[in-house]
Amino acid sequence: MSDSSAASSSAPSSQASTALSSLPSPEIQSLSLRDVTDEDRAQAAKIKAEANQAFASGRSARQVITFVEAIRLYSVAIELNPLDATYWCNRATARTKLEEYGFALADASKAIEIDPKYVKAYYRRATCYLQIAKPQLAITDFKKVVALEPGNKVIQSQLIATQKLVRRIEFEKAIEVEGEKNPVERCHEIIAEGGCEVEKAYAGPRLSTGDDGKYVMTEEFIKGMIDWFKLGKNLPRRYAWEIILGACSHFVKEESLVSLDVEEGMTCDVIGDVHGQFYDLLNLYSLTGTPTEKHCLLMNGDLVDRGSWSIEVILTAFAYKWLYPTRMFINRGNHEAKDMNRTYGFEGEAKHKHGEQTYKLFAHVFTTLPLATLVNATKAPTTTSATTILSPEGHKRYFVVHGGLFSKDGVTLDEVRKIPRIGRQPGQEGLMSDLLWTDPQTLPGRGPSKRGVGIAFGPDVTKRWCLLNGITCIIRSHEVRQDGYAIEHDGLCTTVFSAPNYVDQVGNKGAFIRIDAEGEQKYFQFEATPHPPMKPMAYAQGGLANLMM
Repeated sequence: MSDSSAASSSAPSSQASTALSSLPSPEIQSLSLRDVTDEDRAQAAKIKAEANQAFASGRSARQVITFVEAIRLYSVAIELNPLDATYWCNRATARTKLEEYGFALADASKAIEIDPKYVKAYYRRATCYLQIAKPQLAITDFKKVVALEPGNKVIQSQLIATQKLVRRIEFEKAIEVEGEKNPVERCHEIIAEGGCEVEKAYAGPRLSTGDDGKYVMTEEFIKGMIDWFKLGKNLPRRYAWEIILGACSHFVKEESLVSLDVEEGMTCDVIGDVHGQFYDLLNLYSLTGTPTEKHCLLMNGDLVDRGSWSIEVILTAFAYKWLYPTRMFINRGNHEAKDMNRTYGFEGEAKHKHGEQTYKLFAHVFTTLPLATLVNATKAPTTTSATTILSPEGHKRYFVVHGGLFSKDGVTLDEVRKIPRIGRQPGQEGLMSDLLWTDPQTLPGRGPSKRGVGIAFGPDVTKRWCLLNGITCIIRSHEVRQDGYAIEHDGLCTTVFSAPNYVDQVGNKGAFIRIDAEGEQKYFQFEATPHPPMKPMAYAQGGLANLMM
């Protein structure tokens, strides 16, 4: 892992504008199984060996591109010999490394269709169901594995863990139906009753109080808190609540689509997924600078999960929101949601470090996060082309959203602005789900999601929407890019991802985008920074951490 702390500014290049994502292969929709010659079988086996080598290289070299190559080779082998279930299952495994769980499910199902007793295919499909938060379906496949291999103790333990997870989900839903008090109100009550005081033995940084006796946030506290976190220490639960509630008091005043004007002399840095990688976040903040009167930060969702310092990440970001409410902006990502937090570690981490009520508070406050931000240049652009799309005022403006566009045409900015979000989970359909879950694709039109949730939208969909709403470019996150960012859809869609060497495995760079008052963009890349010896998803519950990696 590199310990480079310097950001490199880069102009858009052909390499950076190439999205490292595999496409659905034609055989998923239309391949008919046919007679296979001995020559086909021999050639397919040879190509499979090359694919296995590429896959192994991807794991050791931590390069996304090698997984893409492995998928391509497995696809060639499938074309030659579609009757071999191992090719489909191996491709499913490679797809999971790119988080293409929807495509992986299709491949695993095809393997099962070819060989109904293929244990590995059932196992792979079960893990995909877990990844997309469908544990009930995973149970069916785990049971099939146990039936085929009664002595497999590992799968038996995973089945039991998944069954416990489903029972807990059902119990929590029952409680919600009965009507639990709003966590914000409940925390305020507990504080008023004296039930959440700072422990006397606490020796870390102290929050200041204002003239009214209430806690206030300061730069000094944030610096002390970061140092405290670097020592491996936790804040008192009371301070965590104050930070969450302080940030929430500003989120609830914002619309679902925030409008951010970049005035003359100002800049706005757009930051992609961070995913609990606290030490990379500190490096990133050293490169972007913290919020000031002339500098905004816009974090584009997925601050938590996967990485094992999600609490440190989210409390630091929320502290800045409390201190600088008009200079620190945070969009909601698909991982600021209960089902994702339950699966990918944040729920377990929050409960471990600060207790059950703190997690409930987080879960509610995540629903108050805006769904998108409109970054508006306020000066006329100095560089345009014949295809540049401007706002009605003749300025560049950027629609910043975690996922992407919609499963239908014609959605306006005003509709996004009016989406009811507070107290709601994104679900798997509708405008909120689309904003948090969808991905761009190279093919025109709309297609199935490689994730198994949401849809994929093509360059024609992007162009129509940008023309309808006067949007210069969509800036989204949600996907790893080897170079930290990728310019797609003829420049109308840019992906930015800010978690370098994602989950200590991928070897990608991180990036952020700086926008000025004229709407000009600069791209900055950075490498991963060292961190203490703790694996990703250390707090995933039910013994499922290794299964999810």
